[in-house]
Order: sequence, then C-alpha cells, then structure tokens
Amino acid sequence: MHKQKQIVLVITAFSLLAVILIACTGQFHYPETKKIPVTDNYHGTEITDNYRWLEDAEDPEVIAWVEAQEKLTHSLIDRLPQKRWMIDRLNVLWRYYHEGVPRKVIDGDRIFLYTKDKEQEKWVYNTKKNEDAELTILLDPNEWDPTEDIGGAAPSRDGRYLAYGITHGGDENPIYRIMDIESGEVLPDTLLGWKQHVVSWLPDNSGFYYSAKPLEGEVPEGEEYYWPSAYLHILGTPATADKKVFSHNEVKEYWHSVSVSEDGKYETFNRSLFNKNEIYFRRCGSDKPPIPMATGMDAEYSVDVVEDKILIRTDLSAPLYEVHIADAKRPQRKYWKTFIPEHEKDRLDYIAPAGGHIYAIYQHNAYTVIKVYDLQGNYLRDVELPTIGSAGVRGRWGDSDVWITFSSFNYPSTIFKYDFAQDSLILHFQPDIDIDASLCTTEQVWYDSKDGTPISMFLVYQKGAMKDGNLPVLLTGYGGFNISIKPRFSTSKLLWLEAGGLVAVPNLRGGGEYGAEWHEAGMREKKQNVFDDYIAAAEWLIENGYTRPERLALYGGSNGGLLVGAFAVQRPDLCRAIYCAVPLLDMVNYHTFGLANIWSEEYGSSEDAEQFKYIHAYSPYHHVVDGTNYPAMLITGSVNDARVDPLHARKMVARMQEADPAGNPVLLLERSASGHGGGVTISIQIEQNAEVWSFLMDQVDMPAPK
Repeated sequence: MHKQKQIVLVITAFSLLAVILIACTGQFHYPETKKIPVTDNYHGTEITDNYRWLEDAEDPEVIAWVEAQEKLTHSLIDRLPQKRWMIDRLNVLWRYYHEGVPRKVIDGDRIFLYTKDKEQEKWVYNTKKNEDAELTILLDPNEWDPTEDIGGAAPSRDGRYLAYGITHGGDENPIYRIMDIESGEVLPDTLLGWKQHVVSWLPDNSGFYYSAKPLEGEVPEGEEYYWPSAYLHILGTPATADKKVFSHNEVKEYWHSVSVSEDGKYETFNRSLFNKNEIYFRRCGSDKPPIPMATGMDAEYSVDVVEDKILIRTDLSAPLYEVHIADAKRPQRKYWKTFIPEHEKDRLDYIAPAGGHIYAIYQHNAYTVIKVYDLQGNYLRDVELPTIGSAGVRGRWGDSDVWITFSSFNYPSTIFKYDFAQDSLILHFQPDIDIDASLCTTEQVWYDSKDGTPISMFLVYQKGAMKDGNLPVLLTGYGGFNISIKPRFSTSKLLWLEAGGLVAVPNLRGGGEYGAEWHEAGMREKKQNVFDDYIAAAEWLIENGYTRPERLALYGGSNGGLLVGAFAVQRPDLCRAIYCAVPLLDMVNYHTFGLANIWSEEYGSSEDAEQFKYIHAYSPYHHVVDGTNYPAMLITGSVNDARVDPLHARKMVARMQEADPAGNPVLLLERSASGHGGGVTISIQIEQNAEVWSFLMDQVDMPAPK
C-alpha cells in the first residue's frame, strides 16, 4: 500500500506540473510509461509486447498510470471553449419529456410504458390499468444508487407480475427480481447465475423462462463469461429448484433461450452464435423433447407463430433473406414452403405480425421500406414513411394497435400509430427538441472502394454549405457483425452540423445493409475490405472538394473503434483527428479477454495458424511505427464494459505516445461507472459527449458557434 501511495503521489505531481506547463507554453509531455518486454511465439512468428503489464487493471501502477493520463487529457480538453458550448447545448437538447412505445399485456388491458421527464437522469418504467387510467410509476431508477439502472422489464401475460433487472454502472449484467404489480411488493424469488435475462412468461403466468451465465467457481476460471443456458423458474420456489431446459455441453460460446408464442400454445428453443442459430419447437406443457426445425448452425433463423402457422425468416440460400411458412403440427424443414420470396436487391431485416397483418421491414439502399402482407402471403401495400430514414414496427397479432417508430438524420425519433384501414400514420408522440433540423439536408452518394466495389454513403450538412474543400467533416463508420448503419437522429451529430460541419456515413462491407454476402465480404480474411472501404470514403470526400485532411475527423466505437484504429495506422496522412471509442485494437490477443472469444466467428482467432496471418496483418496495435506523424487521437475505454476490455485503449495509447512523442496529442479517458455505451445518467453522458466533440472540433479548427 505504501508503494502504491508513492507511485500515485509521484505521478500526480508530474501531472500537475504538466498542467502548469500546458497553460504557460501550450506544450505538453506524456506521463512516463515503462516498458516490460514480453515475447510470444505465434506459429513461428515472434512478437514482443512492451505493454502487456497495462492489461492488469488492478495493478496499482496501472491505476496510477491511468490517473496520470486522464489528468493530462482533462488539462487539454477542459479548457476548450467548444466543451462549454457543447455542454450548454446538450443540456438544452437532451433535457425534454420523452416516452417510448406503449406495451399492452397479452391477456388484459394493462399497459406498460417508459418515460423520462425533462429533469430526470434516467428512464422510468410505468404502468396503467387501461388506456384511460393514470400512469403509476413501477420502477424509478432516479431514486436508486446513481450507478444503477433498469436492465430489462418483462411483465407477465396478465400484467400481475413484473420481472425486472438492475444493472450497475452500465455493466449490462442485470440481476432480476420479481414484483407484485398491484401491491408493489418485491417477492423473495431469485434466479440462478449472472447476466440474467427473462425471455418469456408461461401461459398461466406461474413462472417464466430466462437465460443466465454460470457464477464464478461453477465452471473453470474465466469461463463464467460463457455457457449461457436457458432455465425455467416457477414463482414461489427457490432458485435452486430452477430447471435447466436448454444448453450445450461442448461449445461454451452458444447462447440459449426459450420463448412462448403469443397465443401461449407453442415454445421455440433458440441456440445461437451471432448470425447463425438452431431452432427447436414444441407445444407448451409438453414433456417431450422439442422437435428440430433448423439445425447445423448453417444460417440465421427467426420464428413467429401466428394462428398455428410458423413463419421462418432465414438467409439460408437467400443472402437478402426470405420467409418460409410451416404448419405448427409439422415444423420440420422438409415441410417449409416459401411465404415471402427473397427480394432481388433489398434486405429483409425482420417481419412483425401485428394487427392481423404481416409487416416486412426491408432495407433499400440502407434505409427502411415497410411492406404489408396478409397471412396467405399476398402483398398488400407499402407503408408511406415521412422521408428517407429508419423505421421499426411493433405490435401483436391479436391486438389492433400497430406502432411505427421513425427517425432520420434530421427527423427526431417519433412514434406513430398505423391505421391500416385508412393507410395512414397517426402521430402519437414526437419530442419537442429545440433545434431546427429542417436547416439540414441529406444526400446519398456512391463511390468505388479500392477493389472497385460500389459503396453507398450518406452526407448530412446545412443547406447552402459551400463545397469549397474546407468543410470540417466527421466521417463515421462500423462495418461488422451484420449490423446496418441507417439514417437516424443524433443531437450530438446535429451540433457538428450546427457548428458548420458535414457528417458522412458510409455503409461499409461487413455490415448488414446489403445482405449476408455484404457481411461476409468484410469478415475474417476479408476484414481489410472494410478498412479499404473506409479509407476510400475519406479519399472521395477530399477528391470531390468537400474537405481536406486537416479538417477531417473520424469517429468509431467498438468494432468501429477497430475501424478507425486501423485507419490511423494505415493512412495517418488522410485525417487530422480521431475519436476511438471502446475499441478492439490488439487483435492478436483479443479473444483471450472476457467473453471476446465469441467474436472468433467474425474475426477469426490467432490460435489458428492461417487466421493468425491475416489478423496480425491488420491488428492496429501491432502496426504502430516509430517516427510516424499520427493524427490526434482520443481513445476511450469503460471500466464496466461487458464486451470490450479497456486494456486495448491503454495499450494503444502507450504505444502511440512512444511512437510519436512530440506529435499530435494521443489521449486516454478510462471512464468509471460506465459501460460499453457510456455513462448511466444524462449528466454523465453530456459530459462524456462534450469531451469527445470538443476535442475533435478543436483539432480540425472548428470554433463553437456564437
């Protein structure tokens, strides 16, 4: 303990000296970072890692090093006028009354609804007995510990009980309790394991299916991040009586869940690993083994049950997805028939049986199109949306309410009720945000990647903006895990526009915008395609007169953090500043930390000799070159990140500071009481966003508006 205090005091003193130096001269020096070489042999290739010691978050020297780095970061960012402007604007734009889509129980009239008042820091979970009744608060995390939040809420089918999870500091690992809704009493029931998730209540409301991971000590060390299994809990019984109903004994990465159909007649068993899964099916209450519907982990399958018919969406032999139909009495694959055939160019995201019709939600050129079908598979019409954007459909087959949410770059997230008979959207809720989004315009352009593949990209900017080669441009991106980046409303990005900038959003390979083949073209040995797509976007923006490297900023988080990290080491000449959030950067060893081995399906693993070659070829941490003039970088990690360990951020900062000690600033923020998505409260999120955007604005010479 004495040694720890000495280290902290020495580094703290150094940090204070650095702050004084910055204030007086505008110069700064990084905290000293020791090097402890560790050499590993990967299939005949020796790699030395000088910063392996920074992986241990509990080491007192690591803690002191992080504190020193953060003091340096704050000494540079906290003085920026852009940060004060950003905080003031976000406190206006983010503090308004907001509510979610109402959810009615299956058996009865009770309704559940999330709301957030202007002054509240977190969302509140409410209920009312029927449409005309007053709202009653069920869960108000604003009265809990500041780090606690709601981590899921699942009412019973009759609305008598509520299973709800509580998370801590954004850790995404909810622990569930059960409430009697009428009395507000929290029942003594507890569940097994950790990272619990209640999936579906039984038809008689006597219990529910849930998924959970094993506790430490129940499996070999480190494997508590894996082995998620499905359990059945009966109300009033101890957790030790919960029955494991679906699991796997050999593959620890598989996720398991069980859901009950809306009519309460059938159960669907799902075993999944990202974009591939298996489906089993049986009648509720049956003690027979479930019937295999789709096995072999050969494709992605999702199931909806309507009037004793099973609708199966899949990309099996259909990269853009199609829908099959089967009788519940004969669910096996050999009895499937085509219900909605694969579209020739648009990806089918999902289907939503609601209000007696089947809503098919497509992506056309990365924005939403909704088509309506009847239960015979006949196409009826498209739903007309307000503009090009992103939309979702929610509802139940047996309820007349069909809810459509819509958002776009300059259209705040809005809830509509869809009137099928009148074919019209009826406004239900639109937030009152103090910004004139109509001043902005959006266009979609196409450019060629390095190998000639056409890539789509959205450009959002103020009307009348001059294309003079001098616009401050924010280039975002993701490109992975079959995730689509579609037009959506973002107040923080609108502030970039308000300050006179342009936001560019390319649809990179590896994402899901154009189907399974588009995803596969950016994974494993083809991951470099994603980086090439992103680099080509920057080149196109420069060549077409929108900006220049000195005014180009990049932003990416998680897999997008890997993206901007790869950009930084492959083309440091093309941009001025980068925000690299909760990133994967040491790709040679990423799979050894926490649950990250589940991502081997996407990236591959260095444990395989052939996969090691292409992973090592692009791993950003391993391609930092001494003496290179790198862009300014702010790299962030989160202490409670349930997905990406912040060690990636620590090690990358240390390596880049070593490589370019007198160049552009490379800064670290390791955020406490925060998870993969940042802080829990609005106040913390505002502070964190202000840090990021002010850093980027300052680096590309973008003053705060007066």
